[in-house]
Amino acid sequence: MANHKSALKRIRSNNAKRLRNRYYAKTTRNAVRRLRNTADKKTAQENLPKVVSLLDRLAKKNVIHKNKASNLKSKLTLYVNKL
Repeated sequence: MANHKSALKRIRSNNAKRLRNRYYAKTTRNAVRRLRNTADKKTAQENLPKVVSLLDRLAKKNVIHKNKASNLKSKLTLYVNKL
């Protein structure tokens, strides 16, 4: 158990941040999954900028690594262009 007030606050804030990060990461993973399962090129082209924006936001907030975001964006763009 924490012995200092600041340590207790740190535990609370870490938990809140962890839950927030998990929510945004899961939402983005679902968006990426939906985009990959899309067979319609028009729909995929409409959704790609939204998914890229989500990935950039996660990378900016250090929820995912910037290189992972870059790799995902690259692969998704290639997929959409192949459709």
